[in-house]
Amino acid sequence: MAADTVLAQQTAMEREIAQAPEAVARLLDAERSNFVSIGKRLRKLDPSVVVTCARGSSDHAAGFFKYGLEILLGVPVASMGPSVASIYQAPLRMRGGVQLSISQSGQSPDIVTLQTAAKRAGALTIAIVNHVDSPLAEGADIVVPMHAGLEESVAATKSFIASAVAAAAIIAAWSEDRSLQMALEALPDRLSDALSLDWQKAIEPLATTDSLYVLGRGPSFPIAMETALKFKETMSLHAEAFSAAEVMHGPLSLVQDGFRIFAFNPSDASHPGMSAVLDRLRIAGAEVFFVAENGTANKASDGPNEGRLPMTASGHLLTDPIAMCLSSYQLIEGLARRRGYDPDNPTNLKKVTETV
Repeated sequence: MAADTVLAQQTAMEREIAQAPEAVARLLDAERSNFVSIGKRLRKLDPSVVVTCARGSSDHAAGFFKYGLEILLGVPVASMGPSVASIYQAPLRMRGGVQLSISQSGQSPDIVTLQTAAKRAGALTIAIVNHVDSPLAEGADIVVPMHAGLEESVAATKSFIASAVAAAAIIAAWSEDRSLQMALEALPDRLSDALSLDWQKAIEPLATTDSLYVLGRGPSFPIAMETALKFKETMSLHAEAFSAAEVMHGPLSLVQDGFRIFAFNPSDASHPGMSAVLDRLRIAGAEVFFVAENGTANKASDGPNEGRLPMTASGHLLTDPIAMCLSSYQLIEGLARRRGYDPDNPTNLKKVTETV
């Protein structure tokens, strides 16, 4: 679709991004007692490992859950490929463990098959889904509805935000981390704030780029992966996500004058190291855009201020990346239209993808 045609109308993606704060408020209110119950059940079970199963954006939410749980509770989280059960039919050994599935539609046969196999193998199964009448929800021991409502755009936005919040709420209930609970309570308002931020300075430079890296560290790394996916699916832009630690190995060799970097640099324990990596990338010739709090770019280790994009501080290391993600969605929707794409109708993709 031509750029002028796309710009003349509101896209479903734009509309659904704006609905995310309300969806999160609805989720947290409707599932409050459910989260308390889940927390009690998980503390009693005290699993030594959690296995996740998801694809696409939902897998990035699962990765976000992994970092959060490992940081706050030290419980290892591993992603299991659905094909282990759906294609290879391997017998699983999961007694006393937990298996968490995340899916907007809850329909993909391979994810349903893995959940069934994990349950048969003795795991407690939890499904975070938007459609509660789906096969995945019907087969789970515990269901957490996203309450995101109808999502028409192929690019998942409010459903991803809701799934990440649901994951964080499970962690908060399990760990009884009061600071995270308070940050979640305030998150709908912080997400509204995140939608008012001005990231326009990045539009024109990114409108002409053919390739870029998206960087994060810790809980912001899955957000970087999700952002890279959105660059790809909404405008066919080649974007690769890396941990700030990994980019300093082989990927650094591709960085030269004018190469674009998009980075998440929240004020958590990863901030000094990320700032040092961004400095090294600038020396290699990269043009760096980084999301950070006001004032952080004035530190010597943060490099030039002109590439900083503002963020909404939300009060916790797990809620900050969620707010940054919503701001990035808004940037990406506008950038896709600027580049002449209709973000609602990406090439070769459809809303529900069913794999076996």
